[in-house]
Amino acid sequence: MDRARAAPLISPILIGGCLVLMVGFAIRASFGVFQIPIATEFGWPRAEFSLAIAIQNLAWGIGQPIFGAIAERFGDRKAIVLGIVCYAAGLVLSSFAVTPGAHQTLEILVGFGIAGMGFGVILAIVGRAASDDNRSMALGIATAAGSAGQVFGAPLAEWLLGFYTWQTVFLIFAGIVTATIFALPMMRSPAPSATKAELQDSMGAILLKAFKDPSYSLIFVGFFSCGYQLAFVTAHFPALVTEMCGPIDPNGVLWSMGITSTSTLGAVAISLIGLANIAGTLYAGYLGKRFPKKYLLAGIYVGRTLAAAAFILFPITPLTVVLFSVAMGALWLATVPLTSGLIAHIYGLRYMGTLYGIIFFSHQLGSFLGVWLGGTLYDSTGSYVAVWWVGVGVGALSAIVHLPVREVPLGQRLERRAVA
Repeated sequence: MDRARAAPLISPILIGGCLVLMVGFAIRASFGVFQIPIATEFGWPRAEFSLAIAIQNLAWGIGQPIFGAIAERFGDRKAIVLGIVCYAAGLVLSSFAVTPGAHQTLEILVGFGIAGMGFGVILAIVGRAASDDNRSMALGIATAAGSAGQVFGAPLAEWLLGFYTWQTVFLIFAGIVTATIFALPMMRSPAPSATKAELQDSMGAILLKAFKDPSYSLIFVGFFSCGYQLAFVTAHFPALVTEMCGPIDPNGVLWSMGITSTSTLGAVAISLIGLANIAGTLYAGYLGKRFPKKYLLAGIYVGRTLAAAAFILFPITPLTVVLFSVAMGALWLATVPLTSGLIAHIYGLRYMGTLYGIIFFSHQLGSFLGVWLGGTLYDSTGSYVAVWWVGVGVGALSAIVHLPVREVPLGQRLERRAVA
């Protein structure tokens, strides 16, 4: 029996990949919690640290196809180790930074670290190790692991800030990132059978075919709004809730749970998004095997657009924060197993890491714009309302552009053209 088809759903590779993603995304999701402490300590406008996070997201996007290519050329685990080193070094050096320029420069290292420990590398490993029947679900499980990290990342940062300075918290997080190296022995994937020259030729050929395919361009454009919405919420939602949310009822459920301030609610909101997304992402992986992925993606973007529009149209209260967090969380990373699965289905598995990494660059362009624009418009208008409506608009655009995607393997399409 073929090895890929005989592979079980739960494997050491999947478990190891989940651990790496969980830690990487836990720390990445916590950066919004540091917005106010860092800006307050140095007297910076909100745009300064926002730009640092925006640069981090852009570096992540630039690094994703690079690390995907490194993994495919030199080995998956070498790419992950390089990512761990960049991530930890960026956090350590950032803890000593005292100027906006230093933070913004060092976030390039952090962004590259996230790329090395992120979806482009890990999902390619998981996708190759899974059988055809299990691939969509395996990608969903791995993506959900990133959400699981988000569940505890922001609250952990908020809790640690109650005892330590933000600089010390950065050092603690660097140690946690470094510890993920112990998950690597589980992530032994089969070596490619082709020579380096053959791999180079094959990579160039498949990239050229993908770039000529209109569906690849549509997926590239569609993933932009995903990055815009996710990065903006991750970076600015804790601050938005802290400053714009109505008071927490001292006799209410949230107060009895220990959520007595809007700053705590902002951190918990990020956790709720991650918690809801565990279920949402797993369900997306389940549906991805049964329905066209492009229609599922369009539906997710419509849902996000409606949830965001409703949230900003109504008064912001603790209840609406919780309801929005759950609704948005159910749709949060549900796009990732579907988008990565769509790439694998249309263009094959061998260079999935590089092909998905290029698509992910669009996601990170959106991330850069969402984080940077959020800080800039906040400083100029004193509110997040305008940038929020931009997110609503780009979400609607993404829903539309996925509809014309041709969800048929590229090889089959080329064969049909040759016969015709």
